[in-house]
Amino acid sequence: MIDVKQTLNESEERMEMAAMFLEEQLNRIRAGRANVAILDGVRVNSYGQKVPLNQVATVTAPDARTIAIKPWDRKTIRDIEKAIMDSDVGITPENNGEVIRLGIPQPTEERRRELVKQCNKIGEKAKVEVRNVRGDIKDKLKKAIKDGLSEDNEKDAELELQKLHDKYIKKLDDLLAAKNKEIMTV
Repeated sequence: MIDVKQTLNESEERMEMAAMFLEEQLNRIRAGRANVAILDGVRVNSYGQKVPLNQVATVTAPDARTIAIKPWDRKTIRDIEKAIMDSDVGITPENNGEVIRLGIPQPTEERRRELVKQCNKIGEKAKVEVRNVRGDIKDKLKKAIKDGLSEDNEKDAELELQKLHDKYIKKLDDLLAAKNKEIMTV
């Protein structure tokens, strides 16, 4: 027989992972403001290995329109620039020999709408994952009735599961709304 509490905790954990995934993906989308998280996916070829950018340089946002990258070793400036150009960041780096600067352009109205659509697609994937978790756990509970779980316990667990589902869908909606507002704000 299954442990209902443990099963619900497991489902909450999986739903939380979906929320964390969404938050991480939304941070990578640039909304017209300098956000160092857009460089999280950049891998630099350093000493024969591909390493994350933050392991070869200090990445800061000195103001709302600029990201500054200060390499720990000046010899890696070319490698860092190449990695940024090869990534999907879409910004051309400029350097003065010591610091690489990325100027964040103000997105056009059309580009902002595209970014909102992109965010909503990612959000929908996360919501689908939350719904899949709910479906999986519901199936487990239905099978558990055959293994001796009382129908009352199953109904209570389903209610709890639905509350968890609603909580996480709302959390995902709130994350999306905040990001969309950030993108659309000029």
